[in-house]
Amino acid sequence: MKFKDYYDVMGLGRDATQDDIRRAYRKLARKFHPDVSKETDAEIRFKEIGEAYAVLKDPEKRSAYDQLGENWHAGDEFRPPPDWDAGFEFRGRGPGDRNASDFSDFFSSLFGEEFRQSGPHRGHAGFQARGEDHHAKVLIDVEDAYHGATRGIVLRTPELDGAGHLTARERTLNVKIPKGVKQGQRIRLSGQGAPGVGNGAAGDLYLEIEFKEHPLYRVDGRDVLLNLPITPWEAALGANVPVPTPDGPVSLTIPANTTSGRKLRLKARGIPGQPPGDLYAITQITVPEASSDAAKALYRKMEQELAYNPRSKLGV
Repeated sequence: MKFKDYYDVMGLGRDATQDDIRRAYRKLARKFHPDVSKETDAEIRFKEIGEAYAVLKDPEKRSAYDQLGENWHAGDEFRPPPDWDAGFEFRGRGPGDRNASDFSDFFSSLFGEEFRQSGPHRGHAGFQARGEDHHAKVLIDVEDAYHGATRGIVLRTPELDGAGHLTARERTLNVKIPKGVKQGQRIRLSGQGAPGVGNGAAGDLYLEIEFKEHPLYRVDGRDVLLNLPITPWEAALGANVPVPTPDGPVSLTIPANTTSGRKLRLKARGIPGQPPGDLYAITQITVPEASSDAAKALYRKMEQELAYNPRSKLGV
């Protein structure tokens, strides 16, 4: 999939105001409308312009798109970075952009089914209505799900200044992370959404939980997975070895003749819950380096005395 530079498509700089974007769209849409344009690529260009405008005209989509940074160029191979939209506060949450199927795979990868539907609330004098709910994805540590925590969460909300330039307002909320929270679970903060209209109550803020990438652990539901290095003699003879967990180290029995890639379960050592998850240690047999004469001699002795051919099942 190729990266699309929507500003380049519209002939605009990244500091363009919303009025600049509207004017550019009207001009280009007239020029490349398939019913009037004589350009051979008019239909393709018209669709590209419509897609770029769908993003840049919407402060929320534009702000999220901008935060991908300027290191991507049109035509670069592209995959959305993990959790690229974390920390952005969006109005509402709907089924995604209804026009996503009309646009490119690039658009759908960013703003397709799971993107939050946005749209300002409209009211009139004397009207009373509850404020819109807001939604944001936030990243927490795996350890927070084990123990619970209170964390300062910084959220960014896109806004337009008086000149029509896109800016971001930040706010910090102290959020209680409940013990046992799962990836994808939502935490509701009452009254932290959009203000109500008239005397209407404020909306709520829903925080969708995702786990930060961890150097040791991977999460699957309530289960936690860990790659566990073991020595050849621990694998062959069996052993009791210490294993780190987010709840502290525990002892794990390695059965004799364990192979690399075997999953050993530590029951109920995953994310707490009813029932709790398990922790799986996936064995990775590591081989010591032959970095000394003694080590080399030991390897030669093993070569001579052990009738072992790891390629026997390959027929060679």
